[in-house]
Amino acid sequence: MITCGRYIRSILYLLLLISVQFGPHAVEGVWPLPQAFTSSPERYPVNSQDFYFVYGRQSAAQQGCSVLDTAFKRYFSLIFPDHNSGSPADRLSWTIYLVPFCVPDNLSISAGKASLNAETVWGAVRGLETFSQLVYQDDFGSYFVNKTEIDDFPRFQFRGILLDTSRHFLPVQAILKTLDAMAYSKFNVFHWHIVDDPSFPYQSSTFPDLSSKGAFHPMTHIYTQSDVRRVISYARLWGIRVLPEFDSPGHTTSWGKGQPGLLTPCYKGGTPSGTFGPVNPALPSTYRFMARLFKEVSSVFPDSYVHLGGDEVDFHCWRSNPDVRVFMQKMGFGGDFTKLEAFYIENIVNITSALNKTSIVWQDVFDYHERVTFVLQRTSLSVVEVWRAGCYLCEVRRVVKAGLRVILASPWYLDQPGPTHNWARYYTVWPLAFKGSEEQKKLVIGGEVCMWGEYVDATNLTPRLWPRASAVAERLWSDEKQTSSVDKAFPRLQDFRCKLLRYFNLFYPLTYLTFKELNLMVQAKRQDAQCFLAMSAVLHADVFCFHFSSRRGIQAEPLYVGHCKHEYQGI
Repeated sequence: MITCGRYIRSILYLLLLISVQFGPHAVEGVWPLPQAFTSSPERYPVNSQDFYFVYGRQSAAQQGCSVLDTAFKRYFSLIFPDHNSGSPADRLSWTIYLVPFCVPDNLSISAGKASLNAETVWGAVRGLETFSQLVYQDDFGSYFVNKTEIDDFPRFQFRGILLDTSRHFLPVQAILKTLDAMAYSKFNVFHWHIVDDPSFPYQSSTFPDLSSKGAFHPMTHIYTQSDVRRVISYARLWGIRVLPEFDSPGHTTSWGKGQPGLLTPCYKGGTPSGTFGPVNPALPSTYRFMARLFKEVSSVFPDSYVHLGGDEVDFHCWRSNPDVRVFMQKMGFGGDFTKLEAFYIENIVNITSALNKTSIVWQDVFDYHERVTFVLQRTSLSVVEVWRAGCYLCEVRRVVKAGLRVILASPWYLDQPGPTHNWARYYTVWPLAFKGSEEQKKLVIGGEVCMWGEYVDATNLTPRLWPRASAVAERLWSDEKQTSSVDKAFPRLQDFRCKLLRYFNLFYPLTYLTFKELNLMVQAKRQDAQCFLAMSAVLHADVFCFHFSSRRGIQAEPLYVGHCKHEYQGI
């Protein structure tokens, strides 16, 4: 995968031909709040005809870097949604410079130009989002930006959103739209809980029966290899990682439909009941299957992390099965089924470690491992996601005390219906408010919003997520001391919600193109489409095309009484 200077510092210049004016500051602020943000009433008119993105000659990243080239076109359309005199690609030029600076990233707007200093291309994309929020229109349709100085960096490295595509299938377009909204709030991890008990929509090339027999529908309710590559490629352009989760040994009912012998037969009164429980941990064939499946998963999903699940394992079926009980006696586990679960997870973690993947598990696995310390010491278990209610910071403290990294999810389950004004409940969460050393608190690498699918599908996904998820975004990005007041945050979030609403017309990937078709598009100077070549073997050199146009168009629920200036534009 092309990283376009991922580990180098770059300067991105946004050159504006502007003059100085003074007027009301019409922007409430930026969401999420930057680490350091100063703004002046001095404002400058911005004309789309005189607006340029420029790279610098000495940079390692040049024109052809798909991430930044695409970001320039996308943000031009977001900043100037009503611009229609020719394509911005006809006028924009770009250059990137290497500079010997360190974090934080810096955005400076003054008379004549705006400059964005970013350590990575991903930082540049976040900076473009910040800049786009600073440009505003007056009542006569003229664009302005105020004199501004910003230093910024994320507080936590892991800022995720989980989507559950098993309980209700989410079309690819709904996923891509969520990625758009994630980028606007500076989330950077899409946790794809792709399979579970109800359905297995992932179409495996190694085990095609898993989806053909385990999905809600084998043709319409599946994610093909093409769909998955499309999501990964699109997320990359926004600076978002795709973290797949294949949860086991529980939550696997749908797996058994396409893989006979994988699940544990349950017994009643000494005879099989005809029902099945979790994955059978007593059979060597189980681990051969898992090794082949995760080998495929590791090749399809390029991220260095994989989520293994491990939560809510019901031991009743294992307890009823005589073969499982014999295996436990042979292994010296006695009647302790937590040891059996730990044994299973140890094997799966070792399989993924051999594939150079770092495993993430739900907290249940850590809780079992605490009781089975010899397993904890032998496995490569390193990241635990805390999800249970109650004293979740007590659990965080226990995990970091064991030297493991933590992702916090407990306070951010947004799938249950609730009034939008309860955003403050998700905002007033303090992830590091536990007793521990500074080194232990550094092990909390971030958190994520969980949108489980029992009551969520494509019809209500977006308003259920936004703008409440944006409250979590600021908690994970911004300085805690500067964002402790709900009252001060409210006008900024209200303004940001209005920005999300503005109509955004995005036609998702049109098709795969042959090289001949792509050349014809280039020869015809089809500037309305942004095409890029996924160069890595992981993405199989597919060509994707996207149409980017106009505004954001995220159907975020209202926070309170009021209106947005552009709320019905385009409808």
